[in-house]
Amino acid sequence: MTSKISSLLENYEQHILGQQKNLRLLLAAALAGGHVLIEGVPGTGKTQMVKTLAKLLDSDFKRVQFTPDLLPSDITGSAIYNMKEHDFQTLKGPIFTNVLLADEINRTPAKTQASLLEAMEEKQVTIQGDTYRLPDFFFVAATQNPIEFEGTYPLPEAQQDRFFFKLKVDFPSLEEEISVLQMVIEKQSNSLEIQAMFSNDSLLEIQQKVQGVNISNEIADYITKIVRKTRELEHIQYGASTRAAIAIAKTAQAWAYLDERDYITPDDVKTVAIPSLRHRVQLSPYAELEGSDIDETIQELVGSVAVPR
Repeated sequence: MTSKISSLLENYEQHILGQQKNLRLLLAAALAGGHVLIEGVPGTGKTQMVKTLAKLLDSDFKRVQFTPDLLPSDITGSAIYNMKEHDFQTLKGPIFTNVLLADEINRTPAKTQASLLEAMEEKQVTIQGDTYRLPDFFFVAATQNPIEFEGTYPLPEAQQDRFFFKLKVDFPSLEEEISVLQMVIEKQSNSLEIQAMFSNDSLLEIQQKVQGVNISNEIADYITKIVRKTRELEHIQYGASTRAAIAIAKTAQAWAYLDERDYITPDDVKTVAIPSLRHRVQLSPYAELEGSDIDETIQELVGSVAVPR
């Protein structure tokens, strides 16, 4: 199974250039049973990252373009009256899928954003008082533009906290951008057919194996101390919740599994700490005026916590 995972990552990197670590983090979050928020300017391949992963995992894929006039029922579904049957009929929305891409999620108001909360937390959707289960493998990847872009609505803290990771997608390097351009010009991207690597049953089996990766008491203590440290620093206005510790632990398990190990090391924790915390921690106004960077702050914070031996 691990050899197939390696082949999947290799195949993934052939289609999406210049995002090796983000691709691995995206897969780790999916295998850990979590969800991912992807931030970057338009045209940097965020949508393609998710779409390609869904194809490699042989998963049902739906994409919803979030706009200011999008309603919650456009995502979850609604009940309509069937005149012929004289009864109400439930029409399920695009959320009933394996991989849901919420494209440009911060271009729609908070009410519509919140329609994802129940599904992301409990894998179920309530329509007109009736509750419907979602597939066992359910993964939400939401893309967003940087908040300083015109026409964006910042995600509420409760919504952001449901995402295991927040990934940042930057512009590729010069060499990578030239390679992408050459792929398009030579139409190589079309000739590289995306082959599905896993069935849904296999995915569920892998998720169970990820959950079985050992977390020692020392590592659990290390993770908890990192999260608690975010609530103690003066230049952090709002620290991370307990859900952050859970996200770090679960994604560290997945990262270790991708490295073909059945135990977590401190390096696994350090790797997933920044994407797990950057959307859960808010700098104080003073720190922002000083020009502090959230990723650098988290990195220094993690470095200040004693590493278990």
